[in-house]
Amino acid sequence: MGSRGRLSCVGLGMMLGAHLAPRARSEISSADVVFVAAADPIVERWVQGMHADVRSLQPCYGEGRSRHAAYRDMVSMMMAEVRRGARVCGAFYGHPGVFATVPHRAIAQARAEGFDAWMEPAVSAEDCLYADLGIDPGRVGCLHLEASQYLAYVRRIDPSAYLVLWQIGVVGDLGVSRRSTGAVERALLVGKLLADGYPPDHEVILYEAATLPVDRALMAPIALDALVDASPSMQATLVIPPARPMRRDEAMIERLRQAGRWSTRDAFAGGRGTTAEHREAAPA
Repeated sequence: MGSRGRLSCVGLGMMLGAHLAPRARSEISSADVVFVAAADPIVERWVQGMHADVRSLQPCYGEGRSRHAAYRDMVSMMMAEVRRGARVCGAFYGHPGVFATVPHRAIAQARAEGFDAWMEPAVSAEDCLYADLGIDPGRVGCLHLEASQYLAYVRRIDPSAYLVLWQIGVVGDLGVSRRSTGAVERALLVGKLLADGYPPDHEVILYEAATLPVDRALMAPIALDALVDASPSMQATLVIPPARPMRRDEAMIERLRQAGRWSTRDAFAGGRGTTAEHREAAPA
């Protein structure tokens, strides 16, 4: 064991074994202690096969217990080993920096105490979502929000872009202690989406990335108002396609022309963008 502790937080990716990057695998194998946080026990057993000292963070959760309390315990467990001088690796489901509070907090704490700490990127549910649903976020734009945050805060929503709402299964759980919420919270969510310009029959998608090689991603299209009676899982994400086309800003386009950036034969003249990607993005 080294005389100076350190912390690395790596991602396991979404699909068992298929998404583990070489740098993440190296961090796991070279660590003194590995802490793992994965919802699937199969994934935890797989990580245990890569190292002699793998400790699960799942026991920190408890029915009715605030997730914030669980997060504090996880950070404390990891930091105790770092302070002891261990090379610690935290292995987290998906990307360690995407909807993963503990890696960010642990790295910040370690750095504040003078230890080396860093994060290794990985395949996230967002990456899988783009591939499975065939979405290019650069085409018309894509806004990602946590579902309860969207519901509880005033946000500016653009129905001409994709809207992705994460953790739809616990939407409205302001106490961050419940395993799921119900139709009442989803009705409030639908009501707010209707007020933001989405029609009740607009087709939305409940999405879950595949986590095992034998599985397929869940991509369930439903009408927006049918979401109230749906039963999304804890892993489900709500994907809302654009409900209207983008609108050209004619005044800005004219200012760009006058600034000499575009000729009279530029792509905007036909309602298109300035590059091959922008030509796809701009409405005719």
